[in-house]
Amino acid sequence: MNSNLGQLTGKDILEKDFKTAMRGYNQEEVDEFLDIIIKDYDTFRQEIEKLQQENIRLKKSSQEQTRTRQAQTQAQPAPQVNYDVLKRLSNLEKAVFGRKFADSDG
Repeated sequence: MNSNLGQLTGKDILEKDFKTAMRGYNQEEVDEFLDIIIKDYDTFRQEIEKLQQENIRLKKSSQEQTRTRQAQTQAQPAPQVNYDVLKRLSNLEKAVFGRKFADSDG
């Protein structure tokens, strides 16, 4: 059992022996109530353990997804060059700089 879940077990609760006093409690009522507590305690312990396992599983899944995304990012090809845009830009530069050079020469 996980020590983080508490100090008592269902067995500890079941085996707890209370001393009786002169004006003590009805032992049957105490036992019935402790039986309910034991069931709840065991149910909560099982639920906590189940959630801890799910948490571990989700963390592993998240780490795997992160690794997969990183691998995909690294494996992606270089972006395609838009040659049409580059050709237009080149023609524009020739037109602008060509005039400047022509104007300065003449």
